[in-house]
Amino acid sequence: MCPNRSRFAIALLTPTILAVALSTGSSSVQQAGDIPYLGSSGLALRGGATLAPLKILDLGSDPLAISRVVEDQDGTERRKDTDTEVAYSLQSEVLFAKDSSRLSSSAQSRIATIASGIKQQAVTRIRVFGFTDDLGSSAHGDVLSQHRANAVQAVLGDALPSTVDFETRGFGERHPVASNTTEAGRRENRRVEISFPRTAR
Repeated sequence: MCPNRSRFAIALLTPTILAVALSTGSSSVQQAGDIPYLGSSGLALRGGATLAPLKILDLGSDPLAISRVVEDQDGTERRKDTDTEVAYSLQSEVLFAKDSSRLSSSAQSRIATIASGIKQQAVTRIRVFGFTDDLGSSAHGDVLSQHRANAVQAVLGDALPSTVDFETRGFGERHPVASNTTEAGRRENRRVEISFPRTAR
């Protein structure tokens, strides 16, 4: 005779609190509302203390690589950290004039600030990738994105040790991060990304 199969119900309340209810046969599974210290306004702790509001983590394509995304107020610069990589994404509007690969003085200062942060880590290889929207010809987008990536790499190269190797590529309209059917989406796709592996500390 085969033993009864056990059923597990897992209720994830916070990233650090996991309630597991085990039942066999026809036993009922404990509901989240039955767990002690759970009030209507959130999870209450002993002594009246409360937890901070829950935050949804961006897991990206790899559910095991938890990432943290920080974006400036106008959304023109974003930094994404995972346990394996650090990546910056800069919208082209804050770096270049329309259809140009010449960096403005403010853009050079912005990239120099990123370089200062990179210096604090033992980085030996950096990827600099350029992207455009789908307006204009694909061939023109490929050339423009490559020139823009080269311009950003030149500023980083001047600010970082000569031991750092760069991989610089222009992808044109390939690999969009938003829809090209709206100007807001095209603005997100016109970007330069700077990324490097996270080093152990």
